[in-house]
Amino acid sequence: METARTIVVIPTYNESESLAPTIAAVRAAVPTASVLVVDDDSPDGTGAIADALAAQDPHIEVLHRAVRDGLGHAYLAGFRRALDEGFDVIVEMDADGSHPATALPAILDAVRTHDLAIGSRWTPGGSVANWPRRREWLSRAANTYARLWLRIPVRDSTAGYRAFRAGSLRAIDLEGVDSRGYCFQIDLTLRVIDAGLSVTEVPIRFVDRVAGHSKMSGGIVVEAMLRVTGWGIQRLFRR
Repeated sequence: METARTIVVIPTYNESESLAPTIAAVRAAVPTASVLVVDDDSPDGTGAIADALAAQDPHIEVLHRAVRDGLGHAYLAGFRRALDEGFDVIVEMDADGSHPATALPAILDAVRTHDLAIGSRWTPGGSVANWPRRREWLSRAANTYARLWLRIPVRDSTAGYRAFRAGSLRAIDLEGVDSRGYCFQIDLTLRVIDAGLSVTEVPIRFVDRVAGHSKMSGGIVVEAMLRVTGWGIQRLFRR
């Protein structure tokens, strides 16, 4: 994959303060990579900022969506665009600056030999900074529950910083994915593993956002717990 065409998909909703520096960091870390901003009709002008950046840089493109119906659906729209445009590697990344762009070369290097490479907070060497203790506890507990209940060898299956080979996304049933919140990440991790594809984790230092507001909510947590529990029961019956 020496000449792999790479695109970083960044979903946005009200990230007007963080988007430009996040994209600048990506472009500096991997100058050959393209960026696709998927904006869900942000009322704070994020979409207009993305358009202005795209007008200045041919490596940046914007997909405007008229509805806000969850992180998972935004990523799926971005994946379809990236696959249609023939990219070889498709990266997920948050717009808020919490995912270090400096770790992107290591993640891309890992996906050369694996089907999915995850930028992981909870694998040895990974860490978090400036995160509220409640959020850290919630993330650790959710990932431990998913790992043990689903019996998967991934310590940070909720991570939103990851790189897929295009073939990996084509090999799993994207049309059957209906996860909307952060459980979308667990859903895709599980589908990759169940398809017999390889997954690796690359340690990163996750730093909490300095601008804007988290989109985490009680509904997102409940959706994740219910779906993971249901997936685990299905897997028990299959065994």
